[in-house]
Formats: sequence, structure tokens, C-alpha cells
Amino acid sequence: MAATDNDTLVRDFVNTFNTQDADALAPFLADDVVFTAYGDSPVKSRDALIALWKGVFANFAQIKFETVHQAVNGDVVIAEQIHGLALPGGKLAPVMNMAIYELSDGRIAAWRDYTNPAYASTLLQA
Repeated sequence: MAATDNDTLVRDFVNTFNTQDADALAPFLADDVVFTAYGDSPVKSRDALIALWKGVFANFAQIKFETVHQAVNGDVVIAEQIHGLALPGGKLAPVMNMAIYELSDGRIAAWRDYTNPAYASTLLQA
């Protein structure tokens, strides 16, 4: 991980999802990171978050995440993203997402994703 600032760090983190390699996410995350996805219970710790994403990656044939807009204020990064997800045999569904990242010591300490899960499910089934 060679990010030089918080803007680059988060953009590099988001681009790493395209590899579908959960272990590649680890260098971006604080040991005690807390991830909250809209409507789900928080996931606490880097190890638990890596395990979660290993499961997610196993369920999707293709993942293509991209940043649409991003704003940085010190150690807080707000990013509008498209989470492209494709189930096996399905088309890539463009799920709009808003993410908030709180950074500490050059790593993501808190991460909150806001998306509409019902709409995302509709897109995935199309």
C-alpha cells in the first residue's frame, strides 16, 4: 500500500475490491476497524471484516467497484460509489452506495456503507 494521502488511500482501497482478494484489503484496515453496512450488525476487527468479504467474494461471479465522487475533510472521507455486482450467470448490477470512512494512523478505523438493500436485490435479480 503506497497511498500518500487519505484521498488516495480510500480510492486505492475501493479499487482493491476489483481483485476479489479479501486478504489484499488487510493493509488498509486498522486492527480494530468497525464496518457497518446499512441494516446489518457492525463487524468489528480486521480479521472479522476480511472473513466477511471472503464470503461475499465467493458468492459473486464479478465485482467492479468504482468511485463517482469523493470528498475529504482531514481523516474523514465521504465517497459516492457504484458497487457493480454480478451473481453467477447474471449481469453486472450497478448498485449505488454512499460510504463514510474514518481514518486513523493511515488506516481505515471506521467504515459505514449506506445503500438500499431492497433496490440492490432487485438489480441483482434482473
